[in-house]
Amino acid sequence: MKILVPVKRVVDYNVKVRVKADGSGVETANVKMSMNPFDEIAVEEAVRLKEKGVAEEVVVVSMGVSQCQETIRTALAMGGDRGILVETDDELEPLAVAKLLKAVAEKESPDMVILGKQAIDDDANQTGQMFAALMGWGQGTFASAVELQDGKVQVTREIDGGAETVSLKLPAVVTTDLRLNEPRYAKLPNIMKAKKKQLDTLSPADLGVDTTPRLKTVKVSEPPKRQGGVKVADVAELVDKLKNEAKVI
Repeated sequence: MKILVPVKRVVDYNVKVRVKADGSGVETANVKMSMNPFDEIAVEEAVRLKEKGVAEEVVVVSMGVSQCQETIRTALAMGGDRGILVETDDELEPLAVAKLLKAVAEKESPDMVILGKQAIDDDANQTGQMFAALMGWGQGTFASAVELQDGKVQVTREIDGGAETVSLKLPAVVTTDLRLNEPRYAKLPNIMKAKKKQLDTLSPADLGVDTTPRLKTVKVSEPPKRQGGVKVADVAELVDKLKNEAKVI
């Protein structure tokens, strides 16, 4: 069984994001970048399935600039077997990523694709669903538990009312939620070994995919600063402020 794990390079979650002076985007120069936390969970789950003897190979794929190789190497140090980088300087939208993933999946023929439910930079939560639709595969989103049995995968997924369990025929797409597992730290020997693992580089043209952006970012701005609270003397004053100042009642 082969598992394909897409990973994304994002601004590290510990970094305070700053907007560029011209409002064209967020500042990434000299900013620490790392793997999207939800994708770390996806890599961990794939590696655990391999350790259980359920999967034979874990292939890690990333799309973006050449520095995404570092993200792939991190995943390989966690236990991935080989990596694929689809290198492009274009700003990739979820649909473009889904199309590139489709092309990669058609070449690799994985039995399951596990990816994070969303990236912490755009919070789109679209790629997994779009990819599943393009492939015509079943999907288990927001997974908090994954179990393989009898050629099917059972996914316990987080919903508003609690949890829901779905059974999917393979091949299938699973998107990971926070409670699925806790990703491991890569040990130094594994980091050194990852440098020698196979990493192939492709381009969107090699895969026959047009990644020209369909959307244009008009402006990026920081959220307004929170204002300090005020004390009120009684309930009547509170109601008055809620009605006339905050205008929430």
